[in-house]
Amino acid sequence: MTTASPIKILIIRLLNTSDVASIAVPAIRYFKKQYPSAQISLMTFAQGGQLVELAEPDVTLIHLNKSDWPDNLLPAMESFLGFAEQIVGEGYDQIINLDTSFMACFLTRFLKDAGERVMGNFMNLSVQALIEQFQSQQLTPEYVSAPQHYMDSTFALMSRWFTRWWESSYLPDNGYPEYYLANCCGFDRLEFDMQIALEPDSNLMAKKQASEKQKVIALTSNALPNYPYQAELKSLLETKGYQVWSEALSEQPIKSQLEKLAATDLLVSPPAEFYWLAKAAGCETLLITGDSDPAVLMPDYVTEPTPECEACMKALQGQHSDLPCVCIKPELLAEQIDELLTSAAKGELNG
Repeated sequence: MTTASPIKILIIRLLNTSDVASIAVPAIRYFKKQYPSAQISLMTFAQGGQLVELAEPDVTLIHLNKSDWPDNLLPAMESFLGFAEQIVGEGYDQIINLDTSFMACFLTRFLKDAGERVMGNFMNLSVQALIEQFQSQQLTPEYVSAPQHYMDSTFALMSRWFTRWWESSYLPDNGYPEYYLANCCGFDRLEFDMQIALEPDSNLMAKKQASEKQKVIALTSNALPNYPYQAELKSLLETKGYQVWSEALSEQPIKSQLEKLAATDLLVSPPAEFYWLAKAAGCETLLITGDSDPAVLMPDYVTEPTPECEACMKALQGQHSDLPCVCIKPELLAEQIDELLTSAAKGELNG
């Protein structure tokens, strides 16, 4: 007697590493619970593969590198059509595109037209129609760059993705990723889980034990625009007895980044991709709110909002500004962090 082969599922989620942590990993776990015996594969990009290997090591990877995703449209289309042939040859029972980028939707449309069983987001033009528009120079830059122009979906509620959902009455505990999966993709039985368990970095743990406060704080250095007083804030916190680190980690292996965050008590950051890696590592987060809406990220703690800082935006563009910086001052922020870490207070800090 022969047994039926397990079903094969391919999930597509490219974009950046923090996106893979916050959306691909919870989605993989969702489908594992729905189909416990399924063979699950993930198509991912750059360091996203490293992260999935740590979170769900039994998942098979189709791993794209920068050379597989050229900046120019025609070479990118040729590259992705090559991946489409590979995917068709694997004989997946279900292909699920959770990505909203143009090339992922282009790939999914090709697979759909080739007769594959496709769920999720896809390009609203046929591949043939796209090529004809490209060759006749009728294809507009707006079509390729704006999801509202090129994206269609089998998810009935995907139109919610285009709304200002964070202003609605329903705010999920895990912010945007949970909203996207549960309320746009319709995963109504989602038990959101993006945690990745790793041993904390031993060197940082040793420094933590030797510090006066025995607490470690990380300051994000890859936000745009970044917090302009980071050096002053680091110095003030160290004076108070905290162990503080702020080096850029983007070139380090994902495992090293997560291990350092697992040894950290608090990440202090403006809205930035690194925030989601901190969440995955179980590190608490303090959002330097600025003019952002905390409902998008749902951090553990927030500072009081400030207006958009035109001085910092000008500096980011390499321009001089006579306007004063309106970002929260480092002395006040250091006091708030100290109060937070030495008390049981939760929620918004008092400024």
